[in-house]
Amino acid sequence: MAKRPDPTQEALRAINQLRDEPEAVRGPALAKHLANKSNWVVAKAAKVAAELHQHDAIPALVKAFHRLMAGPEQLDKGCMALTEIVAALYTLDHYDSELLLTGIRHVQLEASFGPPTDTAVQLRSHCAAGLAQTHHPDAAFELVRLLADHETGARIGAVRAIGTLPNEAGALLLRFKVLTGDPEAEVIAECFASLLACDPARSIRFVADYCDDTDETIAEAAVLALGDSRLPEAVEALKERWTHFVVGPMKKILLLALATARRESSVEFLLKLLAEENPRSALDVLNAMRIYQHDESVWRSVNEIVQKRGDRALVDRLLALAAGIDR
Repeated sequence: MAKRPDPTQEALRAINQLRDEPEAVRGPALAKHLANKSNWVVAKAAKVAAELHQHDAIPALVKAFHRLMAGPEQLDKGCMALTEIVAALYTLDHYDSELLLTGIRHVQLEASFGPPTDTAVQLRSHCAAGLAQTHHPDAAFELVRLLADHETGARIGAVRAIGTLPNEAGALLLRFKVLTGDPEAEVIAECFASLLACDPARSIRFVADYCDDTDETIAEAAVLALGDSRLPEAVEALKERWTHFVVGPMKKILLLALATARRESSVEFLLKLLAEENPRSALDVLNAMRIYQHDESVWRSVNEIVQKRGDRALVDRLLALAAGIDR
C-alpha cells in the first residue's frame, strides 16, 4: 500500500510552486496556507508573500499573527511563523502599531539542552524596525526598553531601529548607550554604525575617539565602522590614526578599514603606504588591498608598485593572489 503523502510537505511544495502562478491565484492560495495549522507552512507562506510583494496577503498575515499569538508556545514552536509574518509585513510596508507592540513585548522561552532559549529574539527585532516607522506615541519608549533586553540580538535590533528615529532623539540614545557600555562589544559596534548613518557630522569624531579605546574589541569596532561608513571625513580620521597603530593586529584592522572605505583618498593613501612602508607593513597593505583585484585601474597601480619595489615576499604574495590563493 502506497504511503500517504505528508500534508505539511505537500503544502510546502505547493507554496514553492506559487512563484510560477499569476498574481490573482497567489493571493487566495497564500491566504489558505497562512491559515494552516503547521507553523512551518505558515512561515513559508509568509516568506513567499514577502518575496513576491503580495500586498493582498496582508489581511491574512495579520490574521495569522493574532491566531498564533493566542498560544505561541503550542502553535508556533521556535517562533518561526510569527517572526516571518512580521518580517513580511515590514517588507510590504504595513506597520500595524498594535501588532508590533504585541510582538516587541513577546518573550518565548523554550526547552533546550541547557537553560531555556528565548526563540522570540528576532521577532522583537523585526517589531522594533517596524515600530520605528510608525508615529505611535509609545514607539520610542518600547525601543528604549528593548535596548536593555536580556538578549544581545534584541538589543542590536533596538539599536538599528533607534538609528532610524527622526530628529536628534535616536542619535542621543545611541550615544548614551555607547557611553554607558554593553556586555557585548557587538552592540556597541552596531551603535557606531547607526550613529555614522543617522548623524554623521556629529558622530565621526565621537566614534573616532574610540579607536584608541583600551578595550581592543571596542577599538576595532570603531575603526571598522568608520571604514564601512565610506564618509570622506571618516577616511581622514583613519589616516590620522595610522601612526598610532605601530604594530600588531590593530594596524591590520586599520588598513582593512581604509580599503573597505573605497574612497579615492583612501586608495591613494594605501598605494603610498605600499610604495613607502617597510616590507612587512607593505605586505599587510597588499593583503588589505586584495579586495580591489577586480578594479582594473587600482590593481594595475598595485602591480606597478610591487614590481618596482622588487621585494620577493611582495611579488610572491601578488602571484598567490593572482592564482586565487587568498590566505
